[in-house]
Amino acid sequence: MPAAPSTVKPSEKSPEKNVAKVTAKATAGVTARAAVKRPPAAERVYTHIKEAVLDRRYEGGTLLTEGDLAEAVGVSRTPVREALLRLEVEGLIKLYPKKGALVLAVSAQEIADVVETRLLVEEFAARKAVPASPRLIARLEELLEEQRLLAEAGDLAAVSVKDRCFHAEIVRNAGNEILSRLYDQLRDRQLRMGVAVMEAHPGRIAANITEHGELLEAIRAGDAEGAAQVVRRHVGRVKVLVRGEDR
Repeated sequence: MPAAPSTVKPSEKSPEKNVAKVTAKATAGVTARAAVKRPPAAERVYTHIKEAVLDRRYEGGTLLTEGDLAEAVGVSRTPVREALLRLEVEGLIKLYPKKGALVLAVSAQEIADVVETRLLVEEFAARKAVPASPRLIARLEELLEEQRLLAEAGDLAAVSVKDRCFHAEIVRNAGNEILSRLYDQLRDRQLRMGVAVMEAHPGRIAANITEHGELLEAIRAGDAEGAAQVVRRHVGRVKVLVRGEDR
């Protein structure tokens, strides 16, 4: 009697092939999604340059060329030009045709302007922080501890970021959206100045943490004027240090 024809599908005869196909499809899907999520070339160049300027890997006076930047990020020169134009608008670099882009140094006037604006905003916010909510106190304690740990690790750029986060938390707590947006516009300049101060005055790292602790204690104690005085002393010191006037 002839054998009955097999009703098993080809795919059922080769489970290993099925697994391989499914794996290949899954891998292709992950790769495709990763490619979609990858930032545009100009954005990658922009981020690379801006981070290097803010943490002073590209210091003021450094001349950047399109070719070197394209090679560093692994892109063509076109997205480099786009990124440089954007950074020039933000005031971090100055473009020179056929030469490159000069990283602008922090000027004395810029330092004075930033400190003055910070004092106006932060003294107001320090007073508004009193009486403080348990949430604000807990968040400030958390940021202060994170700053201590980063200081111990010697990561100056990260310490500068966390330093600013501490002050920004108090400003946001004031509940004034216009002031919060104004303060956010100072972010890049604050970070750059913060790293400069810590590089030139390593002892200032511990002093910053101590003064943040004093500000936290004044807020916790409900001392609005005391908190404002700590801010005035703490922020005002930045102007002296960045300009190299500290003795």
